[in-house]
Amino acid sequence: MAFAVRLTANFEANLESIRGYLDQIGAPDAFDELLHDLFDHWIPNLVGFPQIGRGFLQISPASMEGRAHHHRVATLAGDDTVVREYISGDYLLLYAVRRSTIFLLSIRHHRQLSFDLRGHWQ
Repeated sequence: MAFAVRLTANFEANLESIRGYLDQIGAPDAFDELLHDLFDHWIPNLVGFPQIGRGFLQISPASMEGRAHHHRVATLAGDDTVVREYISGDYLLLYAVRRSTIFLLSIRHHRQLSFDLRGHWQ
């Protein structure tokens, strides 16, 4: 089966957020590497092997906020969509497979997932 790939508005916003983050930490060339990896490696991997990522909805979040987000994703996905996460290098990619389409939902640099405690306490 041939799969089409669609980028969601959220995914595109995440890419812009990553670009800003990489500029902020003085690594603007890393964004070009990200795009290269995304279009030359990750998307072809997903098209060839759409089940490559770990099942996202099988994960049990530990926090109440995590459970709320998890429930919302499950509700939006419905019964005919599989939501998976794909980790490669410094990035976590969340995607959904519905029939013959792969929707790229979210992407984050792993350092964007942590707290900047110094920044919060100044």
